[in-house]
Amino acid sequence: MFGFNRQAALLDNESVDWMLDVFDWALSRFNNQKLQTETRLIYPNNDYFPGKENSVEGMAALIFAQVKTYAGIAALPCDLQNETGASRAVPPDSGHTELPAVPDSKKWVFMYHTHTLNNPEVLIASFAHQIAFHIVSSAHNPPPGGSENWPHVAEILATIMGFGVIMANTANTQKIRSCGSCSGPAVERESFLSQYDMSYALAIFCTLKNIPVKEATLHLKKALRTFYKKSHKEMLNTTFFGADRLASLQATCSENHQHIIKDNQ
Repeated sequence: MFGFNRQAALLDNESVDWMLDVFDWALSRFNNQKLQTETRLIYPNNDYFPGKENSVEGMAALIFAQVKTYAGIAALPCDLQNETGASRAVPPDSGHTELPAVPDSKKWVFMYHTHTLNNPEVLIASFAHQIAFHIVSSAHNPPPGGSENWPHVAEILATIMGFGVIMANTANTQKIRSCGSCSGPAVERESFLSQYDMSYALAIFCTLKNIPVKEATLHLKKALRTFYKKSHKEMLNTTFFGADRLASLQATCSENHQHIIKDNQ
């Protein structure tokens, strides 16, 4: 009876604990300037993804190159293939690879479906997830959970790399069937965590980065804004079961940030 007015947790403790494990793993494994100081929220708009191309292949390559830069692997040579197997080399950009990825001797290959150009946000999320998966699978220290959880970890890592709003907006665990009168298949990506899981992970990221709620919800789809605000509020509550772990992660970020500033002086 004493818990009658207590609000139920938005996600179960086991799921939240796992997310915090992944954040801890990523921030300790990739202890570098890209994740600790430069990572910001990436929005699905022309400010972050400018430019035009005259072909589907060209536009896909342009978006992929931009995602590569935001993900910190601009210097890695990659191959981009559509659903027919047509391949296009994406040359390395100037600079260096900021995330300590350990690629094989051959190029990393990334896939896309041409119909996703009808919804560039889906394409961006797909590229971000594939990049994160390559990084997760090449890590010397494996992430929390077995290899069967790597696609799920990759979605959290994509959030940590700044793509959280985009990942939450495009997460869809319920497949949409097109009818005979529809013009074509629904544009969606293969997702491994629900839109609410991704919104919660976004809230963890923004709490660690001290990103105001209004900045996170600016481009978050309306159906998720209330859940996100509740998630963010839950983490700031002194009764939040993961408060100590969250504080530890914040301290780690702050400490690493100071080390990076000192090293750059």
